[in-house]
Amino acid sequence: MERDGLRLAYPDLVERIRPIFERNGCAPGVARLLAENCAAAERDGAHSHGLFRLKGYVSTLNADGWVDGRAVPKVEDAAPSFLRIDGRNGFTVPALAAGRALAVEKTRANGVCILAIRNSHHLGALSLDVEPFAEEGLVALAFINSMRAVVPHGGRRAVFGTNPIAFASPRSKGLPFVFDQATSVMANGDVQIAAREGRALPPGTGIDRNGEPTTDPTALLDGGALNAFGGYKGATLAMMVEILCAALVGGKFSHEVDLAAHPGAATPHTGQSFILIDPACGRGALPGFAERVEELIAEVHAAGQERLPGDRRHAARETSERAGILVGREMLAAIDAMAGR
Repeated sequence: MERDGLRLAYPDLVERIRPIFERNGCAPGVARLLAENCAAAERDGAHSHGLFRLKGYVSTLNADGWVDGRAVPKVEDAAPSFLRIDGRNGFTVPALAAGRALAVEKTRANGVCILAIRNSHHLGALSLDVEPFAEEGLVALAFINSMRAVVPHGGRRAVFGTNPIAFASPRSKGLPFVFDQATSVMANGDVQIAAREGRALPPGTGIDRNGEPTTDPTALLDGGALNAFGGYKGATLAMMVEILCAALVGGKFSHEVDLAAHPGAATPHTGQSFILIDPACGRGALPGFAERVEELIAEVHAAGQERLPGDRRHAARETSERAGILVGREMLAAIDAMAGR
């Protein structure tokens, strides 16, 4: 035990938190997948989607009728290049796991596959959803909407979710190139962390319940809203995500997600869409997709950009794998309490 906490290997952290999910109503397989997802985010330094989320999972699982931790997803082979999954009011992570192998198979056979998940709940880091596809040599894009938290450009109340977009591509050197970014100026989890720590937000982050600009995270969370990044450009992307993840999939728009009738609910009950591409089909007889990506990365570095999106995550992962994932004393105590130890 270090002064600030305990360093745990990734498998040990998974086993430390897995009982929390089982104890609160998840089937064993679902509990393991959620524990792996949560521990992986913490390992990668994505703290707003790591152990910080455990209390939200617990309260959500205990919110009457909101999420089914024992749901068995229904995988529907909709077309040669289209896979549809009904999460059956369970979590998105097991829904994706249920269709992943078939989605890869379809992509290899047809060059592209759309994977559309509906009727599901997501609380994790989107980067963890796309990176495994790139590790298999595919290009992957993912889109997901959430509960209302973002104001349209020029508006005075929230309509969109933070609606992140993620992208992953193989490269010839090192880990895949991955980015995962909200279409809002920051993730809602980061606002929650700022509120918990009593920190002000940067100017331009969002508005309060009266539609006035605020840097107070508590005011923003109490009926206010985040701004989209880049003004109308980010708001347009947020709207695109709503269409891809609700209208296309048959799920809820972010503004239709109502947590009020389910006290304790913290997960958005929405949809998620993936576009998977086999780069071998795009280049035909030309070799070296991953090498071409590496050439572009080298040019970006040569132009003066020292750090790429995802580099910080990968550096945190390397440190975690070498030295262990540092879990603070207070968080350890909270984990053990939630696990009933």
